[in-house]
Amino acid sequence: MSKSKPLNMHYSEKRYYDALVVGRAGLDLYPQPAGSKTRDAEYFASDVGGSGANIAIAMRRVGGKVGLISAISDDPVGEFVRKRLDLEGVELQFMQTTFGDERTSLAIAEVRQEDCEVVIYRNNPADLRVVFDDNISLAIDQSSNLVVTGTSLIEADSRKQTLKMMAHAYKNKCKVWLDLDYRKWNWPDQETTRLVYQEAALLANVLVGNEEEFKILQEDINLQISQSGSKNQLMILKRGKDGCSLFFGEDRLDTGIYSLPALKPYGSGDAFLGNVIMNYMSSEDWQLAIEAGSAAAALVVSKQGCSSAMPKIEEIELLQKNTTIKPKTIWS
Repeated sequence: MSKSKPLNMHYSEKRYYDALVVGRAGLDLYPQPAGSKTRDAEYFASDVGGSGANIAIAMRRVGGKVGLISAISDDPVGEFVRKRLDLEGVELQFMQTTFGDERTSLAIAEVRQEDCEVVIYRNNPADLRVVFDDNISLAIDQSSNLVVTGTSLIEADSRKQTLKMMAHAYKNKCKVWLDLDYRKWNWPDQETTRLVYQEAALLANVLVGNEEEFKILQEDINLQISQSGSKNQLMILKRGKDGCSLFFGEDRLDTGIYSLPALKPYGSGDAFLGNVIMNYMSSEDWQLAIEAGSAAAALVVSKQGCSSAMPKIEEIELLQKNTTIKPKTIWS
């Protein structure tokens, strides 16, 4: 039996946007044939990628009205990203364009589960040049959720703009989801990361991350759970093959995974988060939302690509009908 709890995430009114996502959008290239090492590639398949773009497309594929707050360079790569997002139906009014020497990021990601290497080129990335303007401010007022990825916090100017967006959303009852999205090579050291994460966490309704990421935020995860609960903040702890745990005050939800043969080890987190948000908005049931997110995550890692692999509702429901989540979901 599912336990439905609005917790602190009750949506009292319907807003124009289901969500606005803040984060990077870039070009992904996949060595082909699938399974090839990059050095052995005969050719490359292309896709739009980046955590921000992936989450936005994940939400769009299941019916969400979603806008992406990011920036791309004024060149053919930026145009590719914009075109793909437009084809997916992502709202692009908040996609800014840079005209200097900034460049849209590039990722080369191998399509293999073992010895999978991903190389990301982010020299002077365009997405860190986003400016919080009146257009974005008004959109946040009309959005139910603001989803922020940790990559937007790595550089001082981008961090300043992102924190302004979060503060504005938090003040105007737009739910703020902070996906910690920690990547060691983005940061000078763990202490700097911790200070930045802790500042941003004060402006979030929901914190999302894996065990490593939460230990960057707060060395003692149990202390973080207690602190989040005391200020009406929800935590979603991703445990990989062991499933997921949701914490809110004294309530805890533990879920398992839907098992499918994995083609690659990346993309699951973005699929998970996008689907948790969209499902919870319609159901206000955390068990249903987390299980839908888990199903979406399993589907994405079973396919090539990230954004193009994001499932539709019918695929998620079919997997849930034919596969049992293990271990079973438990409230405590």
